[in-house]
Amino acid sequence: MQAEDRPGMRIKDRAEFKSKPRPLTMTADQTVAEAVAAMCEKNYGSVMIVDADDKVIGVVTERDVMRKIVNMDRTAKDTKLDDIMTKDPRLAREDDDVVDWLRIMSNERFRRLPVVDAEGRIKAVFTQGDFVSYTWPDLMRQASQMGRAMMSRNFPTVLIGGGVAIYTLLMILVMAVVL
Repeated sequence: MQAEDRPGMRIKDRAEFKSKPRPLTMTADQTVAEAVAAMCEKNYGSVMIVDADDKVIGVVTERDVMRKIVNMDRTAKDTKLDDIMTKDPRLAREDDDVVDWLRIMSNERFRRLPVVDAEGRIKAVFTQGDFVSYTWPDLMRQASQMGRAMMSRNFPTVLIGGGVAIYTLLMILVMAVVL
């Protein structure tokens, strides 16, 4: 069954949702240096900026640090996360459909998606890779079907090409034995 034929799967129903570690969160008044240290310690590529109620108000990624701190010759110790964060990022709800968000992320070109509960509190961060793993079996099935269709459509060409390849190999073997 292809993805569009399959009943939608909610984000919270994915195995990754329950097994993901708690997202790295900080407040907007913390420094970029603090965020970089925490990201390095946890080996995370982003930090979610939250308000006092643990609701996401921004996102800071490694790319933000590179472009807005390093490239601009700013000092991470003196720069607040509020100055470089992507404000009001797209947020998914736990009950949202996986395939819908895969399409949105692909179309809008972002890689990290904060997932929030019904009250808007951060629960997880999904990456494009998390969503692609859901559609991978469908992609493999489609590739296999396309390969079979190409072989059956081009069978005479494949047969002739295979015959020429076998003939060439035999001639090489005969020449090697003769010489």
